[in-house]
Amino acid sequence: MQIEATSLGKRFHRDWIFRGLTHTFQPDTATAILGPNGSGKSTLLNTLSGQLLPTEGTLTYSYQGKSVAVEEVPQLLAYCAPYLELVEELTLTELLHFHTRFKPLQAGLSTEGLIERMYLEKSRHKLVRDFSSGMKQRLKLGIALYAAAPLLLLDEPTTNLDRTGVEWYREHVRATASGRLVLISSNVPEEYDFCTTQLDVTSFARSVR
Repeated sequence: MQIEATSLGKRFHRDWIFRGLTHTFQPDTATAILGPNGSGKSTLLNTLSGQLLPTEGTLTYSYQGKSVAVEEVPQLLAYCAPYLELVEELTLTELLHFHTRFKPLQAGLSTEGLIERMYLEKSRHKLVRDFSSGMKQRLKLGIALYAAAPLLLLDEPTTNLDRTGVEWYREHVRATASGRLVLISSNVPEEYDFCTTQLDVTSFARSVR
């Protein structure tokens, strides 16, 4: 998956969150989108994913040499963010069977295999609403990391994870990054220290008074 941003800008009311961003996000690379809290990292991530329309500039998507329309991007996208909701009325097994109907797992991986990789075997029949915050975050990460999707977006991926959970994330994000375009919104170095490119959103911040 490749994303080409040209003179990209996003404004809310009179305030520019970012402006003048020109960058090509190449396939099989990992880019960290950096900046302090409130700087617009999540807004940039959501704009690049097509979930938010840019105020100015253009976004061009391509996959395997073919142009991709913005409305087709969700089919090629796996996303994990703390604010995304899970269907908490389902058990873990039920949720994974439901989710993978729309977003299949990587080839050769079953839902049971994913449960084992997330170390959630003892919770396979437990309602998701009864999971701890750390278990929910690991579940969100597992669904995204192991989805059969060439575009992986992670927004503050270690939120709610303890030290063991952080190490789990670091191991599995490296194991699943190859061959994809990975974008990570973060201000925590251990979430993105494997990335080959860093993009500071404050470098493109503009304000109109």
